[in-house]
Amino acid sequence: MDTVPQRPDAAPFTHSGARVDIEERSARCVGGGWGVLAIAVLLAIGIALVSAGQARLIVFPVVVIVLLIILVLRSLVIVQPGETRVVQLFGRYVGTVRRPGMSWVVPFSTRRKVSVRIRNFETKRLRVNDADGNPVELAAIVVWQVSDTAKATYAVDDYLDFVMVQAESALRQIATAYPYDASGGEGISLRDSTDVVATELSHEVTTRVAPAGIEIVEVRISHLAYAPEIAQAMLRRQQAGAVVQARSRIVEGAVGMVEMALDRLNESDYVTLDDERRAAMVSNLMVVLCSDQPAAPIVNAGTLYS
Repeated sequence: MDTVPQRPDAAPFTHSGARVDIEERSARCVGGGWGVLAIAVLLAIGIALVSAGQARLIVFPVVVIVLLIILVLRSLVIVQPGETRVVQLFGRYVGTVRRPGMSWVVPFSTRRKVSVRIRNFETKRLRVNDADGNPVELAAIVVWQVSDTAKATYAVDDYLDFVMVQAESALRQIATAYPYDASGGEGISLRDSTDVVATELSHEVTTRVAPAGIEIVEVRISHLAYAPEIAQAMLRRQQAGAVVQARSRIVEGAVGMVEMALDRLNESDYVTLDDERRAAMVSNLMVVLCSDQPAAPIVNAGTLYS
């Protein structure tokens, strides 16, 4: 009997990955002055042996002293402000030296320089479709720094490339979630809600780069525009929308002015208008107030009804 194949799950296939469970800790070290003092003591001992002993008897002690001096020199590390040294001993993470200056760390260890200064970069101009399906071009400036040197060193292969790729991926996701311009001026859009979009984009990038020990300081959209092939059409649409909104404001103001004029005339006893003349007056006032060109008044020298 043939088996009916089961329908695959609609959710996309994802893999949690084998994350490196490691956190930054301080490396065991002493001040570099102790290392310099140890070198000075070893030199004094070597000079004393050379001065007092015979050549055949002092060869081995002198060689040992020279090897110890070289070992101490190789164990000294100089850390500048804004930099760290990730110390590794025989493949095992020992700790991180953050104290500026010279330090004496574990012998036979390797040290990798990791900068913790604040850095920034601008993503490439990405071309994506917004929530309405319109192609747009956008780019963002990402301000970041390394907060956990152990994760930045061991959790990812290259944390610099990791931050750039994840920032572009988050920017694509946010751009497809919102329209470029909200219809009617309501709702969140990429153009009108820059603070909201920047906050959500910063949160998205922070979540993506957290496994690498990266802290996001700020993310801001630096470039936002329609794609060239639809830019002219969208510009005409925006201009048409602006004209409609301006006309609506003009009509709304004109109606209020006409109502005020009729109310003032009704309150006074100078002129009494019937329905026909009132309608004619309203029509004339609306034409004058809503026209783009200045009105040319015509003086009526006869009666009101001629």
